[in-house]
Amino acid sequence: MIQKQDINVDERGEAGRQNFLSGYNCAQSVIAAFADLHPDIPQDTLMRIAASFGGGTGRLRLTCGAVNALAMLAGLENGNPEPGNLDARARNYALVQQLAAEFKAENDSLICAELLGLRSGKIEPPRPGERTAEYYRSRPCPKLIECACRIYARHLLELHATNLPQK
Repeated sequence: MIQKQDINVDERGEAGRQNFLSGYNCAQSVIAAFADLHPDIPQDTLMRIAASFGGGTGRLRLTCGAVNALAMLAGLENGNPEPGNLDARARNYALVQQLAAEFKAENDSLICAELLGLRSGKIEPPRPGERTAEYYRSRPCPKLIECACRIYARHLLELHATNLPQK
């Protein structure tokens, strides 16, 4: 069970940012910042699952990888593995929509190309750019990842507060 002391909004944000600066893609960076909350899933499995969602899903520049990671975290938190449970699916989708709405409110978009200031519709080569000082200077990704991590950490704190026993 998640304990309130396990969730520090600023530390989770900084962890996500540092994950990106160490070479993870945007989705992996967010997932890695919360991997400790899922000790039953090996971290390399989490990183493999998130690997394809960087660059707005495989560098297609669609939904931002940090937003995709928020959706993955929502699924890890309350996704229902059983088919046909529409109520559970609706609860999960509601959480995804809430997290995405918060991200969009802070960043004006959910779309990687828009967040990067790129022309929409242009598919880039699959090879990611080399991680150089110029690469990091030209990208808002560390800030966006930090934002996504803060959003999820705040969600967890709110969830924890609502699940406290009533006195």
